[in-house]
Amino acid sequence: MKPLVSVLVPAHNAEKWIGDTLRSAISQTWDNLEIIVVDDGSKDRTLEVASQFTSHGVRIVSQENHGASAARNLAFSMSHGDYIQWLDADDLLSQDKIARQMAVAEQIDDKKTLISCSWGRFLHRYYRAKFVPTALWCDLLPKEWLLRKMGQNLYMQTATWLVSRDLTIAAAPWDTRLLGDDDGEYFCRVLLASDKVRFVPDAKVYYRTSGCGSLSYIGDSDRKRDAQWLSMQLHIKYLQSLGDSERTRAVCVKYLENWGAIFYTERPDLFKQANEMASHFGRQLEAPRMSWKYTWIGRLLGLRIAWRTQGQLSRLKLNLLMHIDKILYRLHNTTLNLVRPGPRTATWISSDAHRY
Repeated sequence: MKPLVSVLVPAHNAEKWIGDTLRSAISQTWDNLEIIVVDDGSKDRTLEVASQFTSHGVRIVSQENHGASAARNLAFSMSHGDYIQWLDADDLLSQDKIARQMAVAEQIDDKKTLISCSWGRFLHRYYRAKFVPTALWCDLLPKEWLLRKMGQNLYMQTATWLVSRDLTIAAAPWDTRLLGDDDGEYFCRVLLASDKVRFVPDAKVYYRTSGCGSLSYIGDSDRKRDAQWLSMQLHIKYLQSLGDSERTRAVCVKYLENWGAIFYTERPDLFKQANEMASHFGRQLEAPRMSWKYTWIGRLLGLRIAWRTQGQLSRLKLNLLMHIDKILYRLHNTTLNLVRPGPRTATWISSDAHRY
């Protein structure tokens, strides 16, 4: 028999998107699937929308709001798959995503190989997703993967990974203390348990940009800044566990610098701790640089207001782009005489969909 793949979906206030997400899972060409949704205390119609898919074999459970990591841990405890497909409730899989990765998994027959794939970012029009290759889009050993991720400020989207059950157990549960970057920290542990990463370019994931509504958005939350600092400390610990070298130390300092801006004016205590850690690696952190367009605000009103202004304007720009893209998405559907794209999921997300 084909190995069973568990598609695990944590969901919180995702009524707008979870229907399309589940359709993309149900329409997979790999037919030996189980799909489990954990509704994490949603206040909207997420549970009601997800429940419409129980006739397709989707299992649904609800819990009080404990966060995405707790929801993922519960979903995994209910699963039986030989491989795990993590899928956020607003993202999409190409039809053959799992099948292409499982073909590689069966060919190499090594449960300690971690399998990744390409991913593209979109706002509303999934068919306009932009697939931009990075230095992580290739076969790599775990240490080199972490060096590139942390040194070049890169990441792989959560749903890109296909993880054997053996690796999932070895990595231990998701860390419920992390309010953001929980996936970054979690897959560091999966990498540490793995022998290598195998990249499958023709398998594709569509990653929805949701702006301020995303779990990764820090905004004015001190709790999220504390959680981010914890994740950063763990990242550095994991990389150091793979061996110390001049390159490793330089990457750790670069990683601290890349994230320093979120602490510099809002949490100088955390920036000080980051600088002390950088000193341990023989360097001092440079003050984060803002765009030249906002330096005059800093001179007049102070750095904190300048950084906040830059962030607010960036968010306004993204919200405008999202609004325009939503209008174009609706116009596209009207042109095709569709009420919703969802019922066409079985054909509209092929591996080549991003080209059109």
